[in-house]
Amino acid sequence: MTRQWLILALLSLALIPTMIELGFWQLHRHEHKVAQNALISRNLDAAPVPVSQLTSPGHTVPRADYWRTVTATGTFDEKHAVVVRRRTANDGSIGVHVLVPFVLKGGGTVMINRGWVPSAEDQHAFPDVPAAPRGEVTVTGRLKADETTGASGIKDISDLPDRQVMLISSAQQARLLDRPVLGGYIELTGPAPKNGSPEVIEAPDDSSIGPHMAYAVQWWLFAAGVPVGFVVLARREKRDRVAAAEAAAAAEEDASPEPEPAQA
Repeated sequence: MTRQWLILALLSLALIPTMIELGFWQLHRHEHKVAQNALISRNLDAAPVPVSQLTSPGHTVPRADYWRTVTATGTFDEKHAVVVRRRTANDGSIGVHVLVPFVLKGGGTVMINRGWVPSAEDQHAFPDVPAAPRGEVTVTGRLKADETTGASGIKDISDLPDRQVMLISSAQQARLLDRPVLGGYIELTGPAPKNGSPEVIEAPDDSSIGPHMAYAVQWWLFAAGVPVGFVVLARREKRDRVAAAEAAAAAEEDASPEPEPAQA
């Protein structure tokens, strides 16, 4: 019941529930990843549908429709194309994404992310972007939700050079174009660009689940090890104290004077 052991006991009592909670946090992350992988696989494998069946002007794309394969027929409006800054290529290089309005046959506009190109040497200049297909064309891609600062962590900057943006937002593009734009955007997968530019964005990974379950088990093992460690330390302390007491008693006995022999 010394101060040292009381502090150690209180610390152990605090660590056990904390580690258990951290284990459940990692378990929830594992479950979220598994559910997301299932959603990605299901939506990538689903039959393509016209984009207008899943979204409309002002519509917020629900999570259930993320990565759905969609088609659209119309023409690219390259005059109003913009680039999205600070985006990475499939190999990790920093550049921009090319975002182009696509005027749908029969009416309406949807934004299409054509893919990645290198930034211009002058960050204020518009980069060299290969031309989009001319005339009426049918495209295929993955439906994505509008980007927000809260969801992406990307800070939106208002004073950027002309035709440059930080986030892909249908509402922002609708204001710039002064016409309705379907909610969300299409991440282009086909037709494949000539000469491989812009670089088409890779499909999301639906196979990796990460180390979250292993981390959860580790935290729970740590929690189980705290009381075990406390008992081991306590027993060792007791053993050391008993040994020290026995050594002190033996030393005291050795130091005591021997009785003198009796006189005849």
